[in-house]
Amino acid sequence: MKSLTNIAILFMLSVTLPGFGQTKNMGLFSESGDIGNPLLKGNTVYNEKDQTYLLSGGGNNIWLKEDQFQFLYKKIKGDFIISATAKFIGKGVAGHRKIGIMAREDLTKGSKYTDGALHGGLPLNTSLQYRLTDGDTTGQVVISTVHPTEIEFERSGNTFTFSAAIFGEIYKSVTKEVTMNEEVYAGLFICSHIDSVREQALFSNVRVIIPPAKNFVPYQDYLGSYLETMDVSTGHRMILKSDKGSIQCPNWSKDGKSLIYNSSEGLLYNYNIETGVAKQINSGIAIQNNNDHVISPDGKMIAISNHVGSKRKSTIFIMPIEGTDNPIKISSEDSGHSYLHSWSPDGKNIIFTGQRNDEWDIWSINIDTKKEKNLTNFPGLDDGSEYSPDGKWIYFNAVRTGTMQIWRMRPDGTEQEQITFDEYNNWFPHFSPDGKWIVYESYPKEIDPLTHPFYKRIYLRIMPASGGIARTLAYIYGGQGTINVPSWSPDSKKIAFISNTKIN
Repeated sequence: MKSLTNIAILFMLSVTLPGFGQTKNMGLFSESGDIGNPLLKGNTVYNEKDQTYLLSGGGNNIWLKEDQFQFLYKKIKGDFIISATAKFIGKGVAGHRKIGIMAREDLTKGSKYTDGALHGGLPLNTSLQYRLTDGDTTGQVVISTVHPTEIEFERSGNTFTFSAAIFGEIYKSVTKEVTMNEEVYAGLFICSHIDSVREQALFSNVRVIIPPAKNFVPYQDYLGSYLETMDVSTGHRMILKSDKGSIQCPNWSKDGKSLIYNSSEGLLYNYNIETGVAKQINSGIAIQNNNDHVISPDGKMIAISNHVGSKRKSTIFIMPIEGTDNPIKISSEDSGHSYLHSWSPDGKNIIFTGQRNDEWDIWSINIDTKKEKNLTNFPGLDDGSEYSPDGKWIYFNAVRTGTMQIWRMRPDGTEQEQITFDEYNNWFPHFSPDGKWIVYESYPKEIDPLTHPFYKRIYLRIMPASGGIARTLAYIYGGQGTINVPSWSPDSKKIAFISNTKIN
């Protein structure tokens, strides 16, 4: 039998402790507590099941020369990005009640700070706030976004950027130069703005992102990875697995039980969603796989792109989904690079991006005969091809108009037409299994449209397959390896993808 002393200690470790230095699970953060000794004490609760943070707090203000609020934080040295979906709970009392993301030099009430703040009752007062010196009066830069739900706060050197959007829209951003210590306290906050009132807010989809260092070399150096899923109707995201290395491009199995992804080392893994265990898939001689892998329509086979020979030519193989010692080669490395993208609904053909005659076009290949057919023949890059579930169309991305946009054509290459027309660089259209939706990723217009690089801010966007206006599903730090391959759940309710950050 445990002693009463041991029972008391266990109880103390399991409850919320006042002040700082709490020992309970804080998720991605280290500690929580009140700044400025508010009359009503605050509290933070992390829900491991749905990965959300419930903040409760009082405090008379975050403004002027002194602050009072509840703060959930960790120490971060150097550049960072913190993003979240944030909302107040209840109607509230004061129009100036605030929630958001903050960077603070210390935990005193008059500390220098910068934050991105949402005001509960003031629709045009979403702002980047700042105090330039300890004890100084607060200033602000306002964003013209009415009651946003999606927020992102970034530090790059001494440049701070606050971005905000209503779910489904794109970010609007403001910046401010504020000289701060290299190491700061950074995290989430809530302030009721009235001493006698305690407000609550829920933060979901919270990510703390540490971007690559300035001397980072792509394809030689890698950030860590989160294997994530998202409910497409609500936008709620869940981290299933974190990895210090680079894992990329999850396929969702046809039975809905597992996710198949590759690592930067060239190996394939099967992640069991129920158990949380990832096991390497035996792919025989094919151990230099890139992030192009696609499950067959019947769920029994998987096609992979494996680098072959000293020239590392990407070559297509197929094998049983559970693995094999002897994968079957489908394309020839002598023809040039072949980067797999989709399996035809009847299981007879594979389409891929092929480097042939110094051009990158969409090709198909018959699995039985190994005969190739050229489907596009335009200067520049055509990539990311995928059959519609009914087999009547192939959607792909092409750089023919100056930016990368989504196009479609018939399976024989005829009737090619552009589908998206915005300013972004749009890649990798993926159909939901029920054929109703297309998800794709959008890079900012500033990137080279011939590339889809690692470690950029991107949007995951969704549009009706029948045509219509696209809306934003997720605000991601990722890019290459995020969603190169089909990754819808078989019930068309969720998608799987990879996001990135440095993971210690």
